[in-house]
Amino acid sequence: MSLDALRESLPDYAKDIRLNLGTLAAESVLSDQQKHGTFLASALASRNAGVIRAVDAWAGAALSPEARNAAKAAAAIMAMNNVYYRATHLMAAKDYATMPAKLRMNVIGAPGVDKLDFELWALAVSAINGCGMCLDAHEKVVRKGGLSAEQVQAALRIAAAVHAAAAVLDGEEALAA
Repeated sequence: MSLDALRESLPDYAKDIRLNLGTLAAESVLSDQQKHGTFLASALASRNAGVIRAVDAWAGAALSPEARNAAKAAAAIMAMNNVYYRATHLMAAKDYATMPAKLRMNVIGAPGVDKLDFELWALAVSAINGCGMCLDAHEKVVRKGGLSAEQVQAALRIAAAVHAAAAVLDGEEALAA
């Protein structure tokens, strides 16, 4: 399935999601690598097989093997980090937030692509996973690295639309069962 096929598979009540996916696919404020990597990392974070396959067919073809791997790595590492850091942030006992995580996360330091692109993808995944602590940390890095508020917003918009498509398809599958 392609991105167009994914868009067309969305029911009429999700027309806004369909339109947003089309608009975001043509987004020009991000580089092609940033945009396609954000789509792929967001699709993986969405956990919907159809969305993952459709986005990978579209975005994966536009990414180098290294960038495709890095987008996948961003989704993977943030699946772990978002749970850990969200928990330490939400717990009443604040001593956990001061303890070292003791979790391996070497890919963040050496992602195999431009570090800003990887950080942007990690930010998008953190938005989907709802980790405010990680959102703040990655936003600070990308802004310090020169990305604009508009570029950050574009990544957040992509994450929101991709996640919404996954939620719609998950809901439709549940209703059909």
